[in-house]
Amino acid sequence: MFTPPKSLLSLGAKWIGNHRARQLRAQGWALKAQAEIATRLRKQIATTAYGRAHGIEPRLSPTAWSMRVPLRTYEGFAPYVDRMKAGEADVLWPGRCAYYAVSSGTTAGRTKYLPVTPAMLEHFRQAGLDSLLYYSARTGHANVFGGKHLFLGGATTLSPLSESKNHPAFAGDLSGITALNLPAWVEKHLYEPGAEIAQLADWPAKIDAIARRCAGRDIRMLAGIPSWVLILAAAMMEEASRINGGRKYSSLREIWPHFECLVHGGVPIGPFKKELEAVCGPGVNFHEVYPASEGFIAAQDTDASAGLRLIANAGIFYEFIPLNDFDEDRLDHLGAKAVPLEGVKTGVDYALVMSTPAGLTRYVIGDVVRFLSTAPARLVYAGRTKLQLSAFGEHVIEKELTDALTAVTTRHQWQVVNFHVAPIFIDSLIGQKRGSHEWWLELRPGTEKTPTGPVLAELLDEELQRLNDDYEAKRKGGGLLSPTVRLVMPGVFEQWQRSAGRWGGQNKMPRCRSDRQIADQLAKFAPFQDTHH
Repeated sequence: MFTPPKSLLSLGAKWIGNHRARQLRAQGWALKAQAEIATRLRKQIATTAYGRAHGIEPRLSPTAWSMRVPLRTYEGFAPYVDRMKAGEADVLWPGRCAYYAVSSGTTAGRTKYLPVTPAMLEHFRQAGLDSLLYYSARTGHANVFGGKHLFLGGATTLSPLSESKNHPAFAGDLSGITALNLPAWVEKHLYEPGAEIAQLADWPAKIDAIARRCAGRDIRMLAGIPSWVLILAAAMMEEASRINGGRKYSSLREIWPHFECLVHGGVPIGPFKKELEAVCGPGVNFHEVYPASEGFIAAQDTDASAGLRLIANAGIFYEFIPLNDFDEDRLDHLGAKAVPLEGVKTGVDYALVMSTPAGLTRYVIGDVVRFLSTAPARLVYAGRTKLQLSAFGEHVIEKELTDALTAVTTRHQWQVVNFHVAPIFIDSLIGQKRGSHEWWLELRPGTEKTPTGPVLAELLDEELQRLNDDYEAKRKGGGLLSPTVRLVMPGVFEQWQRSAGRWGGQNKMPRCRSDRQIADQLAKFAPFQDTHH
């Protein structure tokens, strides 16, 4: 198979990136792409057991689609996925499926086995490449393709599915599955940390191995969750110092002179941005993406403040349910409430619905998005449908909590390691007659002028009132007491994540819940808290 040299890769990427930028500016381009994808998906799904069971026909009209095809969470697809895992063909998608991405998401519940069909792999390849072409187009050059791309992804070691009888099938981390199915030219010219290290599931061992391998390599791009990027940066600087006679390094740019792009996504970067900028070094661009195990949804194509461009042409058909209409217990009655891309409005929170080339049709993935513009279609991730803080009718979403914390910590140069917010309920035994919020917060050790709980509580309360009208009304009307802040000792969140099986890889910390499921578990690992009502 032909593998192009890096010089051709850079030239080709620049030309394609500029072409993509011109294409994206064309009026109605995304809507046309979505209509074509909807038609292709209907034709494929009509031939499956799921399609026949739900009356999906190749020429089904958009109106019939919205009325006839049910909205489903993973639980609605689980029996069909089980049939696919057992080796049955043509269940959700034509043919058999050999790969399943294991995902527990950020909410409690059963482990998800998401089918990764060949068509789904093609989606991830196209969307991933488009994301880098967006980056190349907005920076005006393709230098990022002249060196290596280091991915802090899950292990490529997959587990055979014992229930698969007549067709070999494997399950594992999505990033591991996609790494095993890279085009040959990507694996040869771009991909790091190499096949052997990529197999490792032990994250501390993996970080050490990456540091040893990559200290002397021409890394141009690094992709990973912020917390693991920070851990890798410390290991890289320690390794570079060891092999260079004790020289002190303060940034990755000093180790990798051509390092120019940090790709981040999966969690809001706000609370970590200043620290990431410091460890990456001057001149490193941040490139935000919105990936999920169910699909690659959006990527940055201009300044991040404008939102992320919906990837509308890579095989997924999107619909959006206004969050005010959303009720997971009444999905059977909400089919007509879901609007296609052409029907969305700015400033409205929507529950995201996806129909994918894995056969997950009208799948409610549990994410909430908000459009900042519709022409072009740019959005921001606003949280999870199940991870809202509304135990007292305050309707606070994850994005508002993150934005409030980011504003406060940036203003005072405090560095956040992790956080979680939960309700404190009315308790007649201790005389608390109104509810409140409880912030669990771990700050970076060594932060100058470390705040106390009372100071943070007041500042967060003020900022959240500014961001959320319902919260402000509850606070000023007496429906909510002032929040409590618990500054926990280093390692509390790591201990919780390890105990919950959420340590390493693409695992994310749930930022809020309307119950105390996580908060009460955190209390078991917190030997000290600085608190304030």
